[in-house]
Amino acid sequence: MNLNGIHHLTAITADAPANNRFYTETLGLRRVKKTVNQDDTSAYHLFFADGAGSPGTDLTFFDWPVARERRGTHSISRTGLRVTEASLEYWAARLLDKGLTTGEITTLDTRATLDFEDPEGQRFRLTADQPGGTHPWERSPVPTEHQIRGLGPITISVPHFAPTEAVLTGVMNMRQVRKYASPDGGDQVHVFEMGEGGPAAELHVAVQPGLPIARQGAGAVHHVAFRVPDAAAIHDWAQRLNEFRVPSSGEVERYYFRSLYFREPGGNLFEIASDTPGFAVDEPFETMGEALSLPPFLEPRLAQIEAGLKPLD
Repeated sequence: MNLNGIHHLTAITADAPANNRFYTETLGLRRVKKTVNQDDTSAYHLFFADGAGSPGTDLTFFDWPVARERRGTHSISRTGLRVTEASLEYWAARLLDKGLTTGEITTLDTRATLDFEDPEGQRFRLTADQPGGTHPWERSPVPTEHQIRGLGPITISVPHFAPTEAVLTGVMNMRQVRKYASPDGGDQVHVFEMGEGGPAAELHVAVQPGLPIARQGAGAVHHVAFRVPDAAAIHDWAQRLNEFRVPSSGEVERYYFRSLYFREPGGNLFEIASDTPGFAVDEPFETMGEALSLPPFLEPRLAQIEAGLKPLD
């Protein structure tokens, strides 16, 4: 049993309209699903991805009226976004022009990178990836050659390495492949890979015992999800977690994918999610993400739910 890479990453925004503008207009992603949090229908759940809504490219946001996060350990501390190395200069200029906080283009873990923060303080790292294999969004304001290719690597912060390492390798079958000096302080960053490896299939573990415990809020990451092919694989992973006595949510039907949630020992929420059926399951591919979509069990309440949501556009 193996995980195939990063599936999606879900973060928190306190301003859904501004969030929608930033991720579609500044980062040039396609909004592939406009729905609500299935456990809190008063809150949007927005999905931004490549032109095809491909697994591994999807950034999602819960819209909650909360204060900014308090940074610290026990957190998913930096979100990697993959671009070609030739695009880093373009992005440095574009982000600066939009008034964003950025670092310098530098080499980290043998790859060219550029750090920046979104308007609510979520920390990102543009990471050089190989060209090819993309699904660009033809209506993006970002030229095709510079568009974001997907997620990865994802960095988590933990105070102690051994318990997290035991779950990543012993339960989740990740491979520890190398380590590098942390640019954010603390101990070294340990690199774990899944599937075929590469930045789309890496989890970086920063050991930072000197940090306070993080408190989630706007700008924080809620959870990260890892890829498996289908619902049958989710069933197998639910059984595996049960065999290892790892508490989990059990299988959860999210309609666009099937899921399973659990926490690793460092306090971070992990999800395993299926690649299928995808975002076009309930609306035409050409227009997905434009109108409010709800899973079947919420559709009878569509008018009521929509009336309680603020306009995005």
